[in-house]
Amino acid sequence: MTAAGVRAARPVDAALWRTAFVLVLGTFMATLDSTIVAVGIDALADRFDAPVTDLQWVSTGYLLAVVAAVPASGWLADRFGGRRTWLAAVAVFLLGSVLCALAWSLPSLIAFRVLQGLAGGLLPPIGQALLARAAGRDRIGRVISVVGMVPLLSPALGPLVGGSILGVADWPWLFYVNLPIGVVALLLARRHVPSVPPAEQRAPFDFRGAALLSPGLAVLVFGLTGFGDRAVPPAVAAAAVLVGLGMLAGFVAHGLRTRRTPLIDPRLFTRPPFGVAALALAVLGASVFGTMFLLPLYLQTGEGLSPWEAGLLLAPQGVGAIAGSVLLNRIVDVVAPRTLVLTGIALVAVGTAPFTQLGHALPDAVIAASLLVRGVGAAMIGAPVMNIVYRRIEPAQLPRAAGALNLLSTVGGSIGTAVLAVVLQHRLTAREPDIPLAFADTFWWVLGFALVAAVGATRLPRRDPVESTVDRRHDHEKGSADA
Repeated sequence: MTAAGVRAARPVDAALWRTAFVLVLGTFMATLDSTIVAVGIDALADRFDAPVTDLQWVSTGYLLAVVAAVPASGWLADRFGGRRTWLAAVAVFLLGSVLCALAWSLPSLIAFRVLQGLAGGLLPPIGQALLARAAGRDRIGRVISVVGMVPLLSPALGPLVGGSILGVADWPWLFYVNLPIGVVALLLARRHVPSVPPAEQRAPFDFRGAALLSPGLAVLVFGLTGFGDRAVPPAVAAAAVLVGLGMLAGFVAHGLRTRRTPLIDPRLFTRPPFGVAALALAVLGASVFGTMFLLPLYLQTGEGLSPWEAGLLLAPQGVGAIAGSVLLNRIVDVVAPRTLVLTGIALVAVGTAPFTQLGHALPDAVIAASLLVRGVGAAMIGAPVMNIVYRRIEPAQLPRAAGALNLLSTVGGSIGTAVLAVVLQHRLTAREPDIPLAFADTFWWVLGFALVAAVGATRLPRRDPVESTVDRRHDHEKGSADA
């Protein structure tokens, strides 16, 4: 039987789509919450009578908590079971949302955002591992091609949803909006998400690795972010970067030496195609979230648009992501993964190029069309990369593999955004008072990210490894029958 025959024997049925829908609600909450609060900075400044530099920690604290939580997702799923851990993360996320809405001071709001981030960091990797296990190797490509568009939609929807809420309600509703989504997810999960028992061989928690990896990533991201924040002295930012890099180097050395199961196995990234796949996802995160950081800022400061107007102009990227996901669902099992990823990177580059000309009064129609193209391209990168990795991973290893992939994607988005913030600050100083030209200079770096991703993607396999194995088995059986 050919690979096509195997795929045809197992259609994506309604039960699997229901499972995917429930799990994607958690990812939607977590990724939306990373951007929706950005448009409420002015409202929060009025409520807590705090400067914008202090209020940035409402977003930065959430981001650092997400980065710190992702590495532990695989161990938690192995120790307590995937569905149980996912349900607990949703419940804690909802608790954090309520506490954020009830915050009485800026420090309390930041603390509750950290709680939100710790739970939110667990939802995407554990949800992906559960979905990959439920779908199986022959169906994961078609399912992930649809649900994979959610992380691409959230950065575009965040400003639009946030602006809409603030147009009719006060700032606490930026957090209360999570409640109906989370409650629906909790109610449906017990019925539609298969239970996954804890791992038979429960590895002890890697305390030394956790003490090096999660804090190291958080300190590194803090340091990079600090270079673009005038409230953080440059010496403090530089020291944080060095300390963070040193801790990460220590984690790699520990992961290579330990006889126990490390939190994230560094050797995983040396196994093809995992390493180049992780690089592609990291650069995709830098490109998508970096652009969604730069463009709203430009539209509101350079063009004077309101959050609602900026959100409307950013919406075409979400439309492109939907269109790209529909197309990908039809061809993901037919076209080679490397071809899909390289095509997606090319579209992202084509959609980014016009933004390097912001200094020449770029029309809104060109911005919208460019975002549409970027959305289609981004949809063609993430899903094929995750598809080829998950199809090579044994079911028992899915939680840790999903944690590693999501870690790289999250860190890529975090570090990419931090680097672009530093570049933008430098260009604003150099180009003052020409704000559009400073943004145009910064978008050349986004194009550079796409080039790095393209170089890595050329190392992806020409053919799906599972399909190749099935075809070889078919040829062998056919030869034996002929003999």
